[in-house]
Amino acid sequence: MSWGTELWDQFDNLEKHTQWGIDVLEKYIKFVKERTEIELSYAKQLRNLSKKYQPKKNSKEEEEYRYTSTRAFLATLNEMNDYAGQHEVISENMTSLITGELTRYVQELKQERKSHFHDGRKAQQHIETCWKQLEASKRRFERDCKEADRAQQYFEKMDADINVTKADVEKARQQAQLRHQMAEDSKAEYSSTLQKFNSEQHDHYYTHIPNIFQKIQEMEERRIVKIGESMKTFAEVDRQVIPIIGKCLDEITKAAESIDHKNDSQLVIEAFKSGFEPPGDIDFEDFTQPMKRTVSESSLSNSRGEGKSEPKFGGKSKGKLWPFIKKNKPPPPPPASASPSAVPNGPQSPKQQKEPLSHRFNEFMTSKPKIHCFRSLKRGLSLKLGAGPEDFSNLPPEQRRKKLQQKVDELNKDIQKEMDQRDALTKMKDVYIKNPQMGDAASVDHRLAELGQNIEKLRLEVQKFEGWLAEVEGRLPMRTEQPRRQSGLYEAQNTSAVNSCAQDRESPDGSYTEEQSQETEMKVPATDFDDEFDDEEPLPTIGTCKALYTFEGQNEGTISVAEGEMLYVIEEDKGDGWTRIRRNEDEEGYVPTSYVEVYLDKNAKDVYKSLQKISE
Repeated sequence: MSWGTELWDQFDNLEKHTQWGIDVLEKYIKFVKERTEIELSYAKQLRNLSKKYQPKKNSKEEEEYRYTSTRAFLATLNEMNDYAGQHEVISENMTSLITGELTRYVQELKQERKSHFHDGRKAQQHIETCWKQLEASKRRFERDCKEADRAQQYFEKMDADINVTKADVEKARQQAQLRHQMAEDSKAEYSSTLQKFNSEQHDHYYTHIPNIFQKIQEMEERRIVKIGESMKTFAEVDRQVIPIIGKCLDEITKAAESIDHKNDSQLVIEAFKSGFEPPGDIDFEDFTQPMKRTVSESSLSNSRGEGKSEPKFGGKSKGKLWPFIKKNKPPPPPPASASPSAVPNGPQSPKQQKEPLSHRFNEFMTSKPKIHCFRSLKRGLSLKLGAGPEDFSNLPPEQRRKKLQQKVDELNKDIQKEMDQRDALTKMKDVYIKNPQMGDAASVDHRLAELGQNIEKLRLEVQKFEGWLAEVEGRLPMRTEQPRRQSGLYEAQNTSAVNSCAQDRESPDGSYTEEQSQETEMKVPATDFDDEFDDEEPLPTIGTCKALYTFEGQNEGTISVAEGEMLYVIEEDKGDGWTRIRRNEDEEGYVPTSYVEVYLDKNAKDVYKSLQKISE
């Protein structure tokens, strides 16, 4: 079965068919190219999806991934990322093995097809030329034969006419012989041309065209085989990644099987356990008999209240004011244009101000729920501002112990890093000492000294946190201790501070406290009232300031500052010329506003104004 013998007269149809075959191949190339684009787009979307749900660094989401279910989800995200990578492999392999290969093959196929059909057209043109030569020889032979017949008839006519001279007859006879000879020559030429044409025609239809058509047939069959191989490669590319995709799916299944609900439940206990014991029964208090209500033994007890005995009616307060009471300020300072030396004996004492503290204390005794609400909101907002206590004393014992242990571990890691750097620099220094041409040994001394100081500071920090940790571990209640009531609403510090106002037995700051009756008739002096909240954390800072001049704070309520000193601002100037600042947790007071350059934090300032509105 050969196109050369079966399709010897279908040159034009073969030309159309082979062009159609090339079009089919190009269509398949386009199909594969679009498939690769889809694979790339799918892989990109999978990667974006996996990245979208990955936990953000240094966020609360990272803490959530300690549970087995969330870790399984994270493993699923990672496997989906690998899954997307396999689709990228499919796209790359199809591009290199199919699209690129077929594109080159199509170019070669077009060149080969063009060459074969060029040879076919050339053979057709040659046979047509031979045919034209045969037709011309045939017409010339026919014409010469007719001319010879006419010459013969004319000679016979002249020979039969008696009136014609002998010379004319002889001339006619010679002309007839000449024409007859020309006809014989044309006949021989026609015969030769005919034989040549038949030979050429035989070679054309039995040799040249079959060979050309055979090459075209082989070319077309190679094209068909090539597209078949490409389709097989198309499937193999997918099949090659199936094992890896299967492994990804197996890992997802394995991650799902690793979910342990019991372990997650235990982690919830570890995350939120406070370390307190459930409260005991509350004793019945009989109000039918005239008696003063005493504190129940099973009521909530504050860690601060446990160490206190009788209420103090005298003695000096530690100087800390209630968070809801504005501290009396000194009189207005000198104008900004005045020299620091022009201030006579410093500002006046806050005691000279009107509205004594005892009046504000009486107001407070009649609005305790309001104070509780303010303190809870104040603590929550201060934590949001990052002003939480360094020793995590705002947390329950168990949570505080975990935070302290975590901090100790982080500091130990930092110490190890600093020691590794110090060891490396020490080795470098030894090399420089042995080989001075490599560097100056004294150049690393400064860095070594810095590392030594850093290590010493970190060790002091570790000792400090380990001391707090030992204190917490020593104070954790045992099962045999007297039960205490806990609030259980530590998270309300940030989200439900106002709701905690109605909790009579809950401490506003989220810790457990001793319940005191509001119905007692004993009036406590202001000094004892002030001392009850001595351990309250300081107000949040609303900015910083730089001392422009040296100020000697000699009166009560003021604080001394040195020129160039940087301090924290906790209350801005209200128009009276004084700014309240803090140096550390124990030192705070007022300085003239003209003596400092204030840099307020806008967000902290807004929060502080909110606190002031609540306190009012």
